[in-house]
Amino acid sequence: MSFSPERAEIRFGCGLSPIRPAPESATAMLTGLDGLDEMAERFPVMPYSVYIERRQRDRKLRKKLKTASGARAQEIKAQLKAHSGESVRTTRQGVVQTVLRWSQSGQGFRERLARFWADHFTVVGKSALTRSVVSTYLDEAIRPHLAGSFGDMLVAVTTHPMMLKYLDQENSVGPGSRFANRADRERGLNENLAREVMELHTLGVGGAYSQDDVRQLAELFTGMGVDASGAFTFRPNRAEPGAETVLGHRYGGDPAGFAAIEQALRALAVHPSTASHIAHKLAVHFVSDSPDPALVDHVTARYRETDGDLRAVYAALLEHPAAWADGPGNVKPGFDFIASACRALALGPDRLHALQPKQINRFFLLPLTKMGQAWQKPIGPNGWPEEDRAWITPPGLSARIGWAMSVPRRLRPELPDPRDFVTTALGLGVPEAVQFAASAAETEADAVGLVLASPAFQRR
Repeated sequence: MSFSPERAEIRFGCGLSPIRPAPESATAMLTGLDGLDEMAERFPVMPYSVYIERRQRDRKLRKKLKTASGARAQEIKAQLKAHSGESVRTTRQGVVQTVLRWSQSGQGFRERLARFWADHFTVVGKSALTRSVVSTYLDEAIRPHLAGSFGDMLVAVTTHPMMLKYLDQENSVGPGSRFANRADRERGLNENLAREVMELHTLGVGGAYSQDDVRQLAELFTGMGVDASGAFTFRPNRAEPGAETVLGHRYGGDPAGFAAIEQALRALAVHPSTASHIAHKLAVHFVSDSPDPALVDHVTARYRETDGDLRAVYAALLEHPAAWADGPGNVKPGFDFIASACRALALGPDRLHALQPKQINRFFLLPLTKMGQAWQKPIGPNGWPEEDRAWITPPGLSARIGWAMSVPRRLRPELPDPRDFVTTALGLGVPEAVQFAASAAETEADAVGLVLASPAFQRR
């Protein structure tokens, strides 16, 4: 099969839209990755600097609370409670802004890649305040590197405070460090980040590494942490002294420094196992749970030839005939289903920004949880599953049907003509059964709901 505009928008983008034309070529899809990140500019999320300000503000309040009493203590507690609500509102804003990026984007491939890498480099906020920063992390550590070097993205992600906090790296201490040798210190080495960098982010499960490589990388990572303000810092007094050997290569020495860590990360980024791991994940995500081995080999070869130049890697994916093969694509995860429905309905910022907190919960956050994809809360560092069977479950399908039949008319009271919408949402190859159901429905709401609930819309 060769390039198809409709298939490009459905399989590799955010879904068909009545207001955004499908890309005309694979070259146009790749060109859309260059230049200004229009959607991030148009629908921004909270900058990390604001998070740092909020963190410092709350630290000062908690410090004051220790010595406060009476009315003053109650006042401080009320302020902290209000700030917690502020963080919850920021999290709600994140889901609305992300849906708007999908519904309004003329560069659907860019938004899909952002979601892919967000899952590959999963983080989860462990408190109300850090949960509000997940979208910030994605915008600062991932989106700027979507079409650049995988090594650059790996360094940005691994050193971001959200990743360091999520995988407990900020508490890791070199066993032979000055900090560990003080009698009043009981913290030890933490291997979480090193293990996930090797197992999930680069080499893959079963990659060419041993437990000793994990420990050596963990010792090399010591020193990386988060300072009192919430920013990245390197703390030499916590770093393991001497050099570490990872996959047969020695890094670092005395004095310990960040340069050796970056060197090791960039070496992992261009390792042959990393090339195979990333190529397979891209093929699975965009094409099939069981991708054609020839497609995976082709993408792997391009990765290795270019040392992880992601734009070239995507070009290899898009130029291979297997990427455009006929047949039903992958089942959309919950967020992709809802966001692509909003795109087909042409929901714009005026409507979505006007939603009240309870409506955001009712229309987005609660349905996502019922569909098995709670907003930015995957159960582990390996992110959300790709397999169709993870999303085709009785509770998940029930939640999708319920959303399709009830929410669109609340988000857009003047629904589109079903005779047009069936093509808008599904393209020219509308299944006959869906065409009939849409035309025979008693109401516009029922017809639109049947289109969105159809198996054809649930797949890419």
